[in-house]
Amino acid sequence: MVFSVSERTFNQEVLASPVPVLVYFEAPWCALCRVIHPLLLQFQAQCGDEIKLAGVNADQNFKLSNTYRLKSLPTLLLIEKGIVKQRLEGFCGRDDLRQALEAIQFTYNITNKTDTGIKTAELEYNNV
Repeated sequence: MVFSVSERTFNQEVLASPVPVLVYFEAPWCALCRVIHPLLLQFQAQCGDEIKLAGVNADQNFKLSNTYRLKSLPTLLLIEKGIVKQRLEGFCGRDDLRQALEAIQFTYNITNKTDTGIKTAELEYNNV
């Protein structure tokens, strides 16, 4: 499920989130936004609680649109600990987006596995 955020809730729901958030800037008139919406839902289902998906209506949240300097819709921002880690914009269709989402998921999964492996190794070393 995509939860909606606004200028009022953005700091709390996105910037202060303990997990990465994929922010989906869209507008009701944007045809490509409607086309990619099912892919985003599928991505979120695959990621579970590891990455949140937040939707922002760019027309109703003009300050956010300006803050993140949107050039086109849809625009996706992967924000982790308040920092934009990736920006996806200008994709041509579903396949383009699918590849970008798979890259995010791959990168995120590799990072988690590496972090967990390092922590486990450190714990085992310290307990020896």
